[in-house]
Amino acid sequence: MALSDVTVRQAKTTGKDYTLPDFDGLSLAVSAAGTKTWHFRYTWLGQQKRMSFGMYPEISLREARTRRDEARALVAKDINPQRHRTRDRQLATQAEQNTFQAVYEKWLKFREQGRLKKGRQTTLSLIPRIFGKDVLPSLGRRSIHVITRADLLEIVGRIEKRGAPSVAEKVRTWLNQLFRYALVVVPGLERNPASDLDVVAMPQPPVRHNPFLRMPELPEFLQLLRKYPGRLQTQLGVRMLFLTGVRTGELRLATPDQFHLDDGLWIIPPDVVKQLELKMQKENLRTEDIPPYIVPLSVQAVEIVQYMLERFKQGQKHVFPGAKSLKQRISENTLNTAIKRLGYDGRLTGHGIRATLSTALNELGYPDKWIDAQLSHVDPNPVRRTYNHAEYVDQRRRMMQDWADRLDLLEQGQVEAASVPLTIHVEGLPVADDGANKQPMPTSTTVPTLVLSNFQDAPFQRAIQVQRLSSVRAPKTQPALSNVQRERMLLLDILESPHNLSVADYAKLAGKSRRWITYEVTAGNLLSISLGNRGQRVPDWQLDPIKRQLVQAILKQTARGVDPWEIYHALTQPYDEFGGQSPIEAVTAKNLNAAVKAVRRVLTMQMFDGPIPQREGNRATRPSALV
Repeated sequence: MALSDVTVRQAKTTGKDYTLPDFDGLSLAVSAAGTKTWHFRYTWLGQQKRMSFGMYPEISLREARTRRDEARALVAKDINPQRHRTRDRQLATQAEQNTFQAVYEKWLKFREQGRLKKGRQTTLSLIPRIFGKDVLPSLGRRSIHVITRADLLEIVGRIEKRGAPSVAEKVRTWLNQLFRYALVVVPGLERNPASDLDVVAMPQPPVRHNPFLRMPELPEFLQLLRKYPGRLQTQLGVRMLFLTGVRTGELRLATPDQFHLDDGLWIIPPDVVKQLELKMQKENLRTEDIPPYIVPLSVQAVEIVQYMLERFKQGQKHVFPGAKSLKQRISENTLNTAIKRLGYDGRLTGHGIRATLSTALNELGYPDKWIDAQLSHVDPNPVRRTYNHAEYVDQRRRMMQDWADRLDLLEQGQVEAASVPLTIHVEGLPVADDGANKQPMPTSTTVPTLVLSNFQDAPFQRAIQVQRLSSVRAPKTQPALSNVQRERMLLLDILESPHNLSVADYAKLAGKSRRWITYEVTAGNLLSISLGNRGQRVPDWQLDPIKRQLVQAILKQTARGVDPWEIYHALTQPYDEFGGQSPIEAVTAKNLNAAVKAVRRVLTMQMFDGPIPQREGNRATRPSALV
């Protein structure tokens, strides 16, 4: 006889366990204590099995019968309903545990085990920034099992609509990699919704190669570079790129131990060189398995390195330090901004200097092998692809000295003399190298001669007299800068540092309007600096909550008429009590009060004694007062 709701509800305890049967295997078990439990009995592989459907009244008679029918349907399909329920529960638990955020963190940690370098513009740094802004707010708390292709298309579409197709391309690639990883490590995940997202991607804009200069354009640039109105080390960094042909990243990561000035060599470890780093990752090689990138240094390049090493300070790591901290390296934006300030925006970049050097040396007639080795290029010939970046060092040493001398000639306006191609003697026959066809040419006593037997021995014979210029000191004919001019140049260099943003750019990063940021500056809640008619700049470190608290505390305790530059310098100069770091670098929630007191102490000293001695570029411009 089938059970009814009344029968189930009125089932009483008898002091013993008993069962009330329904039909098709369902029954209600009443315990001696009075608890009521739904049971389902079925036969599996010739054996009697029993599974529970839950307690009454939480599970009603109707719901118990529905669960029984579902279980019977599974048995009919040769599926054990008890194991099926266990599996469903496990998947539900895993789905709750395997949120997109959790899987993303595991995937990122897995990537960090590889040989990818860390840095502001490296993949390991870009992924957290981009995912934190564009992906995790929408998907972070959701189970990775329920994320669909439509969800991912919506995220990528938003990135494309804001005019960032390159970021959208990166996100598509990273999402595909993340879900491929998840397919392996997340139980029950059987599909990759990030596959084929590129099918509906917006067309990428045409590739813009780095602009470069031809030799006739170099005299004007070099003369302007000599008069660069900013920090001398920035000028020397750009000049060093011209003298060596290294990548901007290799220059920025240069450390004193890489330079062997007695031998005139710059030995760059393979994990710093882009091409060698890619080779190490692809072939899973160790650093010691690959020879370093050896860069011969001309006399002019050695002078620059010596100058920078003589000014190397305690706590400094890189030969070309950052403007904000000695412990950081010079920013790539600093070098490119310097080129723009010289009037070459869109005409030259830091990386384009390599193309300038390569084009010029090819036009002068130097062998491709030497040029490729100097630029650490991979040989395009598949037979010769595995080549040693330490090859042709002696030949390249003479080539780069010749190039440095030609740069001096170009700066002095002797374009014709600097552009004279090499005469190449092969087995005693002078020929002009113009690519595939070599035509006999008369020997000229005014042409630099390069004797090549088998590209291994190459003595130079120079008929042109070169008056070498100092790479560091300005020519005596150039008037010296006044202290006021030099101070303004230093302030301008700080103003245009990459971390000092325009109001519009800061507003975008802060997610606020320009009007609101302007109001915050006017109200004394946000620090900004300016110089002349170049507009306001807001330091980006105020985007960090702790640093923002420090700045606001100082602003509230400082008189409104104080020059913001004094506050800026007091926040960014190194302090012994913070281990040589500035308060803005060292501040944490624990030492916030100590940082406020330290900055106030410096501002007080400036009020009574005038500006205190500070590192170059961080000198205050007028006294201040504290409230």
